[in-house]
Amino acid sequence: MLRRFYKIGFLATMIAFSGYFAGVNAQSVSGSIGKGSVTRGTATRATVVLSLPGGLHANSNRPGSEYAIPTTVRASANGAKVGAVSYPRGHNRKFQFSENTINVYEGRTAFGFNVTVPANYRGSSIRVNVTVRYQACTNEVCYPPKSKEITLTARVE
Repeated sequence: MLRRFYKIGFLATMIAFSGYFAGVNAQSVSGSIGKGSVTRGTATRATVVLSLPGGLHANSNRPGSEYAIPTTVRASANGAKVGAVSYPRGHNRKFQFSENTINVYEGRTAFGFNVTVPANYRGSSIRVNVTVRYQACTNEVCYPPKSKEITLTARVE
């Protein structure tokens, strides 16, 4: 009987932790360059989107707290120029673990930057490597910072 009790307890614990880990890892990063193509010699707007499920937020790029790890987006490409990232304003929120408000992102947050392919670019496509570093938090606790990497591609015309 005791052995059965331990098995049930173990299964319940595993189910609880699987829900926890599913929520922690449910964030996603996606993006695109223009409408899938760029013209040589001109700038095209690229967008990267950080999606956070309900119940989670991430510190903004300027969280306003010395202890909060800011969200950063780094983009690079071989043979093309990548412009500065535009960070949207977050929302000021008050949490139990902080005396002051913290500026955060919730839901879907888009970050933009320009990609310029030189007029003499010889390739037929461009690849932009993007790393988004953020710290996901609930109203009670913040998880360790995480980085997600994606590669954006577009045709060069």
